[in-house]
Amino acid sequence: MDSQKVDMFIVGNSKYFPNEKIPLVKGSLEKLDDSRFTAIQSIPYKDPTILLIVAIFLGGLGVDRFMLGQTGLGVLKIITLGGVGIWALIDIFTVMKRAREYNFNRFLQVAQ
Repeated sequence: MDSQKVDMFIVGNSKYFPNEKIPLVKGSLEKLDDSRFTAIQSIPYKDPTILLIVAIFLGGLGVDRFMLGQTGLGVLKIITLGGVGIWALIDIFTVMKRAREYNFNRFLQVAQ
């Protein structure tokens, strides 16, 4: 893979991945052919900032969990009203990390 394409991808999408895993993303991209690179560019990554906003305003209803594909936890969060607010508060501080991990896992599924 062309190193310029890899660098452009990293610059444009680094906010979607955990900082400590950016070298792994770069290494994986360098090994890919152009057809796989196109598939990776088409992945709809979840924006951690948007998920933080959703967690702040709709976290008690579990919307942030549903957006990350955690349907069971989303339903449980609705039933408990965000763990009586405690679970919703904790999720506000952890949702950005979970979103970046979710994006990294999706990247790995397509890259391999």
